[in-house]
Formats: sequence, structure tokens, C-alpha cells
Amino acid sequence: MADTIKWGMIGAGDVTEVKSGPAFKKVPGSDLVAVMRRNEEKVKDYAKRHGIARWYTDAEALIHDEEVNAIYIATPPASHCAYCLMALRAGKAVYVEKPMTLHSVEAQELANEVRQRNGKLVVAHYRREQPYFKKIKELLQAGEIGKPRVATLQLFKQALRTQEMADPKMQWRLDETQSGGGLFHDLAPHQLDLMIHFFGTPRKSHGMATNQAKQYAADDLVSGQLLFDHGVLFNGVWAFATHEERDRCELIGSAGKLSFSFFSYEPILLERVQGQQRFAFTPLAHVQQPMIEAVVRYFQHQGENPCPIEAGVKVMHLLEDFTRK
Repeated sequence: MADTIKWGMIGAGDVTEVKSGPAFKKVPGSDLVAVMRRNEEKVKDYAKRHGIARWYTDAEALIHDEEVNAIYIATPPASHCAYCLMALRAGKAVYVEKPMTLHSVEAQELANEVRQRNGKLVVAHYRREQPYFKKIKELLQAGEIGKPRVATLQLFKQALRTQEMADPKMQWRLDETQSGGGLFHDLAPHQLDLMIHFFGTPRKSHGMATNQAKQYAADDLVSGQLLFDHGVLFNGVWAFATHEERDRCELIGSAGKLSFSFFSYEPILLERVQGQQRFAFTPLAHVQQPMIEAVVRYFQHQGENPCPIEAGVKVMHLLEDFTRK
């Protein structure tokens, strides 16, 4: 891999405008040199606004751009597997958005390809590298709550309004053929990956899912349980048609408790017999920048893979275990 990671980005949608796109040019040793979107007018505009040298309307042409040595895939999940395979077979390193694939069969196919080719692929479970969640892992490893026993998660959201349902950016998320399973598949991968990151490999997993509000075809209520190798029991509930908004996770141990949020970044609360401590963090300008820094180091052979494909496969299996798909 060359000293500078020269990125080609497939998919120039709204999610890349602030969360990820600008970070590729801000990270040392990294540059975003090409972008692809099927709509020519929109991709030309994106490239101009972000100072990107070249634009394409064909993904294969971008992948075979000789200057590009790494591919960022930011399309809906239905095309992730095909684009990843194409990039790996072209000898390019890959950074792919979550959920990694449409379903676990594709995930395993992709894992086999990475292994056979000794390729480099990172899954964009980017919260792993954010200071907020690194602090939680640090507190766990330091034994601040003793031995972890139970993890509980509640993510509640109000039902979508008519205007939100009509937004194309929402419509693909609610289409199981494009996203794999509605808002649960869009949001839960971040949370489930962090549980794996904190507690290791789940030994058992099961769940239930149903469609309560009947606003769209995908399930809007999901519950799931995990039992990890070291005995930690996880219980999660995701409800997308409730009267209130809630984003809360608690990690309860033999000597204390950690409380935090996944998406609203409320201060981390550590509660022990000795008292309470709060840990607040300044919001990041580009939420993926710490992960992109770690990915660049990995691609340059200067660090480990911050989220290997095996973790992505585990998450895909958990999504299906919880929804019985």
C-alpha cells in the first residue's frame, strides 16, 4: 500500500456530506480523489463542493481508476456485497458502511473472499473509535463496575410522520430489499457491534420481532437477548412507534453501573458505592474521523484492523437471530 491512501467513494449521498466524506481529506496520509454516483448532475456538484478531482457515474470505472488504492462504499446495503467483491478482486482495500451486507449469506461470502485473497476490509462500525465509547471500554477494562453481569438497551422512537415516510432518504431504509430490515437494521448494527466489542463473542442469541404500527412492511418492534462467553447477559428492545424517544444503555456489574446513550451522547454516568462520576465529551465535527484515522493506519500497515469482517458477520447473524430471518 502506498504512503498516501487515495480513496474512491461509491455513493455520494447525504450521509457522507458531514459524517464521513470531509474526514477523508482531513486525516493525515489520506485523500479523497474520486467519487461515484449514478446521477451525473449530483455527483459533479458533490465533487466540486468537496474539492474532489474526479467523478464517475459507473462504480466499476471508479474501482479501476489507477490512482485509487482504497474504496469507501456508502451505498444502501443491497449493493454492498457486489461492490466489495469487485473492489477486492481489483486489489483494492475496502471500507464498507453498515450493515455490512443485506444478509448473513452475503456476509459470509464476503468473508471468504477476504480470507482467500488476504484482502483488507474494514466495517464502518465507527463508534468503536470515538472517544466516548473508548472511554466506556476503558472503564470496563479498569474494573470500575467490577465484573460485568447485565447489559440492558432501550431505543424508542416516535412513529414516522407522513413527510418523513415520503423522503427518499428514509424510503430505502424502510425497504427490506434495499436495507435488509427497516430502522432496526439501520441503527442496531452500531449497538450490537459495541456489545461484541465490549464483551466478546455471544454464545447464545435469540429474539422476537413484529410490525405494530403497520406503517411499512419491515418490523418496527424488535427484542433480543445475548449470552456472552464470560456470562454477561444482554437484553435489548428497539421500538419505532412509541409516544416517547429513549436512547439508553446500562452496563451493570458486581460493583457498579455505567449508563450512557448511543446516538445522543449524553454524559457517561458511572455509579458506585463511593459515589457518581460523569464523563462528558465534545461532539465530533465528523463522527467517522477517528475510525477513518484507524482505517488509514491499518491500510498503511501501521495498526490493526479496527473492525474486521468477522465482527461484521457476527452482527449480521445477530440481526437475523433477533428478527428470525
